[in-house]
Amino acid sequence: MMKKSSKSKSNYKFIVFIAALTLPISAVFDTSTIFLNSTTWYIGAIIVIGIVFIGALFDMIGMAAAAARETPFHAMASKRVYGARRAISIVRNAEKVSSICSDVIGDIAGVLSGAGALAVSVQLLQSIHASGWKDEAVKIAITAVITSLTVGGKAIGKTVAIHSPTPIILMAARIWETVSFVDRRVQRRKK
Repeated sequence: MMKKSSKSKSNYKFIVFIAALTLPISAVFDTSTIFLNSTTWYIGAIIVIGIVFIGALFDMIGMAAAAARETPFHAMASKRVYGARRAISIVRNAEKVSSICSDVIGDIAGVLSGAGALAVSVQLLQSIHASGWKDEAVKIAITAVITSLTVGGKAIGKTVAIHSPTPIILMAARIWETVSFVDRRVQRRKK
């Protein structure tokens, strides 16, 4: 009974952590929409497409973490494949990885791509001097295109993740391992 209570307490702590983590990540991402208001529409469109791509990529990683199994990574770890041990950690913590990747980063990117689409449409309208019904038609069209790219990108990413979770998780683990290695080297140099 004690183990269940401690696991439940740990889950509540993680939920509070995720909620707290969402605030600064959202604020950082939201500054991109402020930047979009002061840039040209085509630069803004590139940034919005980048946000859509980031959301789809992290959704794919979250789904792959949930779909992956440990067994292939144990075999890779025994052969000392780079990133395999980190991949095991990702799979063992699939619930947390999925929450962070899909719910935090993926969902924030989805919301911000919509806000970015509105900022891009305003910039485009200012550059073409549209008014009246054309004004609303352009806003609706741009928002619809960004929404369809967001939903389509996430659907493609989730399909790929379900069918090929092992290479996705291994690649994510290798990137994480490399970033951790570089961070450790930088920390050592500072001392």
